[in-house]
Amino acid sequence: MTISHAPPDLAAGLEKTPASGSRTSPDLEPIVPASVRRARLRSVPRWLRRTVGPLLLLALWQVFSATGVLHPDVLASPGTIARAGGDLIADGTPPAAMGVSLQRVAVGLVLGGVVGTALALVSGLSRLGEDLVDATVQMLRTVPWVGLILLFIIWLGIGEAPKVALIALGVAFHLYLNVYAGIRGVDAQLIEAGESLGLNRWGLVRHVVLPGALPGAMTGLRYSLATAWLALVFGESINADAGVGFLMNQAREFFRTDVIVVCLVVYAFLGLTADVIVRTLERLLLQWRPTFTGQ
Repeated sequence: MTISHAPPDLAAGLEKTPASGSRTSPDLEPIVPASVRRARLRSVPRWLRRTVGPLLLLALWQVFSATGVLHPDVLASPGTIARAGGDLIADGTPPAAMGVSLQRVAVGLVLGGVVGTALALVSGLSRLGEDLVDATVQMLRTVPWVGLILLFIIWLGIGEAPKVALIALGVAFHLYLNVYAGIRGVDAQLIEAGESLGLNRWGLVRHVVLPGALPGAMTGLRYSLATAWLALVFGESINADAGVGFLMNQAREFFRTDVIVVCLVVYAFLGLTADVIVRTLERLLLQWRPTFTGQ
């Protein structure tokens, strides 16, 4: 019986191969579940995560301005805008302009809110009211309400009245639509349950319909505030002698893009503050409503 010899290189490989039962397992990388990765991201403060996008935008803006890609006549750099804002604050101009603009928004919001909510209650709580009110409101809603500023100037003059009327009109439409939808979106079984408990019509409205329509009303309020600031921009751009829009018009005449951006930042700050107030009201008034807050 002859024994064949293995080639030298094969024999060396066999010598290096560990014996059976003593093989070493390959290196494995641990698998991190997606839930753990999300938990790590959630460990970062939320305010820090929310500032990533704006800070990145500011950085790109500054780089484009410094390299000449973005000409100063087109849009000033963030540094120039910050200096212009500091000069305006030192003069006390923004607080006075903000006070005038806030007064216009507040008056228009109150007037439009009362009118829109009242019409929504009449139309939402009664079929007769719906037949009398809803068709007219829906027809007027399709009219470009911003274009009515010229008619308001003819009817009301060039003072504060046309600006307030424009804001009130935009607010009234949004509140009407959302409050009406909230009333008509109340579950009919809740109405039947209230009737079985002996509630009269006013009791049903107070304890069932209005609380059920409150989420829609808060959504309408948020839309109304956004519309109010938009209407304010249009209103203050025509025949205004005070306010943030008046500063923007003056800056436009002198091609001061830095001052224009400062005024836009003021508008954004006022709108963001109003939205925070509405969110706080939602948390206080809608504690009974469980909602999905994201994962």
